[in-house]
Amino acid sequence: MGREFIELFDEWSSSYDETVSGDDQEYKEVFHKYDEILEKVVSKSGSIILEFGVGTGNLSEKLLSRGKTVFGIEPSKGMREKALKRNPDLTLHDGDFLSFPKFDQEIDTIVSTYAFHHLTDAEKDAAVRQYSQLLKKDGKIVFADTAYLHEDDKKERHEKVKSQGYLNLLKDLQTEYYTTLGVLEDIFKKYDFDVSFEKLNEYVWLMEAVKK
Repeated sequence: MGREFIELFDEWSSSYDETVSGDDQEYKEVFHKYDEILEKVVSKSGSIILEFGVGTGNLSEKLLSRGKTVFGIEPSKGMREKALKRNPDLTLHDGDFLSFPKFDQEIDTIVSTYAFHHLTDAEKDAAVRQYSQLLKKDGKIVFADTAYLHEDDKKERHEKVKSQGYLNLLKDLQTEYYTTLGVLEDIFKKYDFDVSFEKLNEYVWLMEAVKK
């Protein structure tokens, strides 16, 4: 993950929670039902969790409150500081989806919200390959992120956002690596995961992949 990208998230750390709360009209639909989306991920999770893209610690807080063990990975120093202030007992490491430490405890669930799209499709493939080696049979990946049903859905979404005049959101959708459910399904199946998808709002899908 590039330094410029990490610096952007360092700057965003001070206003991130306001953005996800739905106060920003341009991103309101992206973060619609944000709290419910986090709860959905928690409900699908096991007991020993590896969380990528911790951000300010919103999901971590919910996981910890349920008595789960959480190992967090977050590349932004600003985000890490906010997350640790909220969750002093959180085990948090500098790292990303592809570069992270090994853990003594056996991970049963890998989770992430609003972050997997920062990887190219090739990087997503490389990441899932690592996770397939980390997880035992019945171990799970539970990600919630923006994705497209198919390429036509992608085009229609971009046109709609453009017509709404949401140019910052349009730029994000065009420059980040949001992919289709078909691409994601192929990646998960390639590494022996059974995967299912559930639409949680107009943008976000829940991806639940279980290791065979």
